[in-house]
Amino acid sequence: MPTLSERTYDTPHGPGRIVSRRSDRAWATLVLTHGAGGGIESHDLDVLTRGLPRLGIGVVRIEMPWRTAGKRIAPAPSVLDASFTALVDHLRPRVPMFVGGRSAGARVACRRGRALGAVGVVALAFPLHPPGKPERSRVDELLGAGVPTLVVQGANDPFGAPAEFPPGHGALPLSMVVLPGADHALKVARRADPDQAAIDAALVDGVHAFVRRRVGRDRPSGE
Repeated sequence: MPTLSERTYDTPHGPGRIVSRRSDRAWATLVLTHGAGGGIESHDLDVLTRGLPRLGIGVVRIEMPWRTAGKRIAPAPSVLDASFTALVDHLRPRVPMFVGGRSAGARVACRRGRALGAVGVVALAFPLHPPGKPERSRVDELLGAGVPTLVVQGANDPFGAPAEFPPGHGALPLSMVVLPGADHALKVARRADPDQAAIDAALVDGVHAFVRRRVGRDRPSGE
């Protein structure tokens, strides 16, 4: 059965929090952090925390120091990167580690993934550009992750429609899961078809499949 643990650690920018949900038969670990507008309780992070451990993937959620301190405005990217690095350094997974996050947290994961020894990055609702400003693209940041990357994007995300994303480059292809009708929060309207339950299932299935491919597992997901 998955087990939940929570600890607070110091970073160069104040204490941050690590909340882990592990599986007794874990064969991979996914480390996730939140965006600039919310915390680790966001819907998509919660869905993955509940869904992946039963499939053998432990989930660790990183709460940045600014959020732990109760602040409402995220600091500069350099502060986020240093804080994320300091908190991840406290982890000692015995299985392959993936890093990821939602929105601004996905950007952090892309910037720090390779240096932290991750074998893959999971970018949830990657903010390819500010809404209505495609000329301010962050594609170089996305492609600079240095490890294979999965983007999970809502079809109606104003921060970047799925068609705007590149296919990747060289030996580091960019994989994508598109969630029909979903917005930047990876949520759909109340009476949408597919509904939120189906979208949540697609989110878990897509991340699970990406992680399985990266670690070379070909066993059925229920084993």
